[in-house]
Amino acid sequence: MESFPRIFQRAAERKGGEAALNELLPRPSSAAQLRRLQDDRCLAEMTKCVFRSGFVWQIIERKWPGFESAFRRFDVSSCAMLGDEDLEVLASDEAIVRNLKKIQSVPRNATFILEVREQHGSFGNYLAAWPVTHIIGLWDELKRRGDRLGGQTGRFFLRFVGKDTPLLSPDVVRALVEQGVVDKAPTSKKALSALQEAFNIWHEESGLALCQISRVLACSVDG
Repeated sequence: MESFPRIFQRAAERKGGEAALNELLPRPSSAAQLRRLQDDRCLAEMTKCVFRSGFVWQIIERKWPGFESAFRRFDVSSCAMLGDEDLEVLASDEAIVRNLKKIQSVPRNATFILEVREQHGSFGNYLAAWPVTHIIGLWDELKRRGDRLGGQTGRFFLRFVGKDTPLLSPDVVRALVEQGVVDKAPTSKKALSALQEAFNIWHEESGLALCQISRVLACSVDG
């Protein structure tokens, strides 16, 4: 595995210099910003990511005002109480995407948020307190306790609400394979632990956030 300065230098050369590369790097939210997140916006972002998965993102964006109305602006307590009859009605609502299985994820994820609120006061507090040195544990929590929040869907949710996390795009996976960290897209506990260890080492070397490290990795390989 290469040192991160070497990876960064190669990525910079491919992107026209260090300044140009730095312009491409995302900026995660601070712990204070995460703690200010409202639970309804967390549920809204979960829902948006669930519906985007395997679908045309632009359609979800175009229909999003309909989602906000249909799901009562994602009031968590109200959404958690949606029953089977409510969900059947929503599945025929042309203002949203009528995918019943994805619609069913809303009350389930609302319940997840309420459970977290009971323990941590808010979902934002929960995210702010989670150490990025064990971000794969948060990925697992989303998959295990949430609904349809495994894999890239959960990671996109974290990225969009500002929690520092890598995104495992094809280019990032290719870079990780080239570095000998994994031999394919990581899904097993062993592979994910190896990924976490590599990111922790690169974080210590560079001081960059995990989301920034993943972007540099993506820029370091031939497109």
